Amino acid sequence: MRIKINDQVIVTTGKYKGKVGKVLGVDRAKNRVIIEGVNVQTHHKKPRGPQNPGGLVKSEGFIDASNVMHYDAKNKKGSRIGMKTLDNGKRVRVLKSSGAQLDK
Repeated sequence: MRIKINDQVIVTTGKYKGKVGKVLGVDRAKNRVIIEGVNVQTHHKKPRGPQNPGGLVKSEGFIDASNVMHYDAKNKKGSRIGMKTLDNGKRVRVLKSSGAQLDK
């Protein structure tokens, strides 16, 4: 998986198709990601005293990484990712649609 935290991605399938957001978390073992504003779930929280009142808590849930692509802001669409080796020997991720470099 070539998706990392803080990458801009676009959802390609499902209920949130077309939504662009930032990656908040990655689970490489299960091939899943958390995206800001996508798959928002509501949990009922029990009160735990005056300092911690109960109520409804909204948080993002995981979605499968195969349902997202990196977002190319230049072309306003999703893009596949390739790897490129720089002159100093460092490998970086690049967008295949525009050739923009993702890593510094």
